[in-house]
Amino acid sequence: MPTFYRHPARLEIEGKMVLIREQIRYKSRKEIEKLREAGRVAANALRLAARAAKPGVSLLEIDRVAEAYIRQQGASPSFKGYHGFPATLCTSVNDKVVHGIPSKYVLQEGDIIAIDCGAKLDGYHGDTCLTVGVGKISDEARRLIQTAQLAMFVGIEHCRPGERLGDMATAVQTFAEERGYSIVREYIGHGLGRDLHEDPQVVFADQRPGTGFRMEPGMTITIEPILNIGSHKCLVEPDGWTVRTRDGQLSAQFEHDIAITKDGPEILSIPDPEFELEDGL
Repeated sequence: MPTFYRHPARLEIEGKMVLIREQIRYKSRKEIEKLREAGRVAANALRLAARAAKPGVSLLEIDRVAEAYIRQQGASPSFKGYHGFPATLCTSVNDKVVHGIPSKYVLQEGDIIAIDCGAKLDGYHGDTCLTVGVGKISDEARRLIQTAQLAMFVGIEHCRPGERLGDMATAVQTFAEERGYSIVREYIGHGLGRDLHEDPQVVFADQRPGTGFRMEPGMTITIEPILNIGSHKCLVEPDGWTVRTRDGQLSAQFEHDIAITKDGPEILSIPDPEFELEDGL
């Protein structure tokens, strides 16, 4: 689940404004393995939900599929009840960007849907997202989905010790914009562990190379850029959760949980082989 972008906190001390450093919680190998297990449960549930996303199926039905699997694994949905969010999944259809609440809406041929799923297992969270087409979709929608997935992997490739946030974000933004897409600014990645949202904030646009936090072993973060066909600008609907593109154009997102190690990035949100989708997602 993306976190809403907030500017770095500042505190006034003796008349001066002082920047408060983010409190990054570095993880041990044992903690990373617990995150991997939580990520596996979330990834499996996500793909069961994606398989269920067919024409004629409601968003509530998809949500029930994911919740049933998560609870069968002895885990609990990370999102349900989080700041009042009412469901297991975020289901964002077509021009919806993030935090779509599952409803009675019935999926139609040609829709695309971003499904975001979180699972808490043994005290640790997994948080992962993908976007799929419903039935036959347009070439424009297919290209958006493919580019959003590749943009995520561009970001993951830059999660190596010594690289900085600005290096990763610049690479992702350049990749997306060279292909004609924009990146949503307000909703970003985050640290992950015992809390669903931890420091650091992980942004994917408007950064400079060589700036931002330095990637270091033990960091666990989400890489989840959101790409739009049109403008990056969004608005929040009256329910207080659902975010959509301001211009009504399509949006797509992919997300993996990442551990940064001395050898590079490790993806933690990997499904079991039998849960993988036909197109390799």
